Amino acid sequence: MGTSSRFEQYLERVRPKIDAALDRLLPPASREPRTLHRAMRYSVFAGGKRLRPALCLLACESVSGRSAPALTAAAALEMIHTFSLVHDDLPGMDDDDLRRGRPTNHKVFGEGMAILAGDALLSLAFETLSRANLRRAADPCALLETVCTATGPEGMIGGQAMDLLFEGRKVPLRSVYAMHRRKTGALIHGSLRLGAQIGAASAAQLRAFRDYGERVGLAFQIGDDLLNVRSSRRALGKATGSDRARGKATVPGRVGADRAEREAARILREAAAIAPRLGGRAEEFESLTEFLLHRTH
Repeated sequence: MGTSSRFEQYLERVRPKIDAALDRLLPPASREPRTLHRAMRYSVFAGGKRLRPALCLLACESVSGRSAPALTAAAALEMIHTFSLVHDDLPGMDDDDLRRGRPTNHKVFGEGMAILAGDALLSLAFETLSRANLRRAADPCALLETVCTATGPEGMIGGQAMDLLFEGRKVPLRSVYAMHRRKTGALIHGSLRLGAQIGAASAAQLRAFRDYGERVGLAFQIGDDLLNVRSSRRALGKATGSDRARGKATVPGRVGADRAEREAARILREAAAIAPRLGGRAEEFESLTEFLLHRTH
């Protein structure tokens, strides 16, 4: 793509704020146990796009006019996302050697320390949420419920379990979609909902964010599957072709890459049609659908 989209511009604008918040909230590498804290920071600051925290900030700003009240919660979401990547790369899961162009956590710090680093990031995320100054939120417990649901057995972790259980099996396409909605879609939808809740969104706005987030999350995972088929190792920063080698249940593997691409485009068109209902930053949300349609990494 040439000129960056409105969403990419927003992403670039908020990324330094997210990184500064993460740097402040994570234990310093000099604090004991230093190896654990180094391992946590190694993966958090490995160069991610910060998509999920950015969505949280954008949703809050879209309904309230301000993103600052959601910054701490947004940083907690990135800790959760990073925990999932560290564990996803482990030998007992996807057994990957590279993540974002660098050796995976367990390759640098060992399998045991990588497990502990992921555990620590998940625990710190909930500690961070419990301490956040969420003045606009009517019910802090509802925010914790949103994140727990997005993360737990009905969300990301449940989706990862389905991913393991489906390996080497020819499962129906509807089952692949169900897995994707949990494994990837739940945290994306949860990030949007969390920001909207902090911004005191109405019930109608929360429903719109749900409908939009579910579609964006599903399309995002289909896009990931397509990149694993079509992209180069250098562009992606990790091994390609691994889904097929491991017998992963994916949409391209089930219906072919061309049809999967058409499915992602259809789902993103549905999401774009919902964007005008998402408040003052509707153009950025519509732009996100274009960003996902054309992303290369």
